[in-house]
Amino acid sequence: MVATTARAGAVLLLVMMIAAAAEAHLQIGAYNETCPQVEEVVLKEMTAIVGKSPDLAGAVLRLFSVDCFVGGCEASILLDSTPNSTAEKDAPLNKGVRGFEAVDAIKAKLDAACPGVVSCADTLALAARDSIRLSKGPFIPLPTGRRDGNRSVAADVALNSPAPGATIADIIALFATKFNLTAKDVAVLSGAHTIGKALCSTVSPRLYNFGGQKGASDPTLDANYTATLRGECKPGDNATLVDLDPTTPTVFDTNYYTLVAGKRGLLSTDAALLLDPTTKAYVAAQANATSPDQFFADFAASFVAMSKLGALTHHNGEIRQVCSKINPPSPPSSANAAAAARSRHHLTATAGLLATLAAVALVL
Repeated sequence: MVATTARAGAVLLLVMMIAAAAEAHLQIGAYNETCPQVEEVVLKEMTAIVGKSPDLAGAVLRLFSVDCFVGGCEASILLDSTPNSTAEKDAPLNKGVRGFEAVDAIKAKLDAACPGVVSCADTLALAARDSIRLSKGPFIPLPTGRRDGNRSVAADVALNSPAPGATIADIIALFATKFNLTAKDVAVLSGAHTIGKALCSTVSPRLYNFGGQKGASDPTLDANYTATLRGECKPGDNATLVDLDPTTPTVFDTNYYTLVAGKRGLLSTDAALLLDPTTKAYVAAQANATSPDQFFADFAASFVAMSKLGALTHHNGEIRQVCSKINPPSPPSSANAAAAARSRHHLTATAGLLATLAAVALVL
């Protein structure tokens, strides 16, 4: 009986090992052999970019989150529209999303060092990670191995974003059902608003047309802050950028939560954090924290979880030559044929071994 149980356990372990080997995952140091300098190159380029334009740190971080929440972290936000399809970057909700040139510049440096090896998705992910580090936030060890998708449809943006007038309960439900993220993740990831800017068009309804009433402002917004924002965002101004955290706009810290707790969160989604017990408690805890350590640890965990959403790995997706365009179809080659033959051989061998194991399991 013991021998039978042991044999059954061994078979199960082998099956699990084969299944694990057949499925590629994101992992720390995925480019250790193919492009060992990848993280060094990204950090060097991001240091130069942020040194020249500090507000691009927040822009690149937002670009990454926008990408991940629509179709997964597979660089679809970077694709240009075509005559037959409007891409995500041109969706109304993505007006003001910036940082595309930064990603292109970093990708060019990576391709010079390791041609055709690093995906646009990983380029963006690492650039966003370094945006946090360069803004005096935590260093986050980030798994890589993402590949690039080839679908980017503007209509997908609204389907994966809170609807107009969504409550905090709606936002939490969206995060839970679509992304398997918790209410705490909502509060933690909102902390990314500690750096970066937003268009006046995103805040103007709270200043001049709250609840559809002309001239009305949001009563949940601090009156003095409302007056300040009205000075920066005149009626009809949709182009001006304002700081999400006007006190420390380029520092990744907990000041965002202090502002939200004091009714000075710029966006309606920031203010909404005070309307749910879990998110409100997190805001209060960080607003009163004497150290950013807990926020840094929480953000690192939530950021890594977000970075894995819908990631394409192994034979899924592609490594784009140009981040704004899908690769042209490649003509068949002897190398491709050999690779396909190896893949078929591997699948045949794996299937044969699984069949053998299944037969063994039947007689145990």
